[in-house]
Amino acid sequence: MENANRRLAAIQRTLAAAGSWRRVLVLPDGARIDVAEAKDITQIAMDGAVIGTFRTLPRSLALVISAVGTPHEKTATHVPKFPLLELRPPTPGASFSIADFWVLIYTLHTLFHAQETIPIVLSPEIKNVPELDEYLLTSGLARKRHTLPEDTSSAAEPEYFLPREMFWQGAGTTSYHTRGWLQGQAARLAAGPFPYTQSFTRTSLVIAAHPLRPPKPRQGEVLYRRYIPSLGQMVEFAHFDLDGVSGPLVECEGEQVSHHLATFHRWHNSDHVNRGWGERGPLSKHREYVRGLMADPGVVPVMMSWDGELMGYSEMVYIKENHVAPYVPGGAWDYDRGLHVLVGEEKFRGIQRSLGWFTAIHHLLFLSDLRTERVIGEPKAVNAAVIKLSEAAHMNVQTIFDFPYKRSVITWLPRERFFKYDVLSFVEDKDIAAFK
Repeated sequence: MENANRRLAAIQRTLAAAGSWRRVLVLPDGARIDVAEAKDITQIAMDGAVIGTFRTLPRSLALVISAVGTPHEKTATHVPKFPLLELRPPTPGASFSIADFWVLIYTLHTLFHAQETIPIVLSPEIKNVPELDEYLLTSGLARKRHTLPEDTSSAAEPEYFLPREMFWQGAGTTSYHTRGWLQGQAARLAAGPFPYTQSFTRTSLVIAAHPLRPPKPRQGEVLYRRYIPSLGQMVEFAHFDLDGVSGPLVECEGEQVSHHLATFHRWHNSDHVNRGWGERGPLSKHREYVRGLMADPGVVPVMMSWDGELMGYSEMVYIKENHVAPYVPGGAWDYDRGLHVLVGEEKFRGIQRSLGWFTAIHHLLFLSDLRTERVIGEPKAVNAAVIKLSEAAHMNVQTIFDFPYKRSVITWLPRERFFKYDVLSFVEDKDIAAFK
């Protein structure tokens, strides 16, 4: 076995030197995922070591659902067919760990992101096929061919379908391994949603009954991290560190303050942020602004970064106890979420970067609680850039309305739509060298 591993490593080094490997992902824990295509086999490597392979078999399958049991079952050509893939271990007779197998599935959904489903079979060379079968079906990563209730034949068939929308909902991550996008408290809450009991908010702007909200994360705690392939960078969201508990202090207006607060203060005193937010002022004003949010159970302030460099800020709110709730058509639901956002660094502006973080933060909101069915925005009606960004992320403008101080639109993103479309892959041709 040791000699075989040495030979495999030598082959990998040869392929890397020849430029055959290409980077497709970086996991939230920093592990690098590369692929190499040779003849009919594609190898998948993590940090230079092959963890699995796959090949395309000479047939295609469609996941037909509503036509099953009708005269249209055999003629449902409107349902797309996709090539069947065989997943194989790195060496014959080897087992997959659950964590590595999820990485293999993640890579497939990155390579074949345009497909609604990916049909697969597990090679008989995999030692722990029964364990993987249970993982795929119990976690929701995969489903079998659809049948009528009295027909159980598909259970014994080797084919599985990997639905894109189930994967991006976090199937196979929380409670199975720690390689998923949610981090810290966000991952813990997703594993077991915070139980329901009623609470109440009474302020000068809001009088509302609503569910009790979870305690805030620790200051500076990372909540979400995901690699955006088209940009070759990792987007990260962290709870605001007001008191400097997660890193060294920096000088700002003659004081030693947290990096988050100093950056937030600088951004709000820039012309382009002040035009949208109108919060220009001294450090003391911005400290008290954030302190008020930290004390509000209905708001989670987060700092956003690319590869660890701060680039923007967001307030993730619960709509039911927010001042926009009376304007929501049909009324706010218990777990509706909303956002207020800004990009502070000029170099990180632009539609592609904005789509990257904008869809990622919606992903965080939907993953954080399965009961969140909608994310609702309320940008100014004259803010064409934010409305265009919202529509590019598959939100729709639901209505137009007047606050006492501005005219806004309600933008609307249902959970089902967000996960149904190819919103999160962000795969474009980009030459990112592998094994470096």
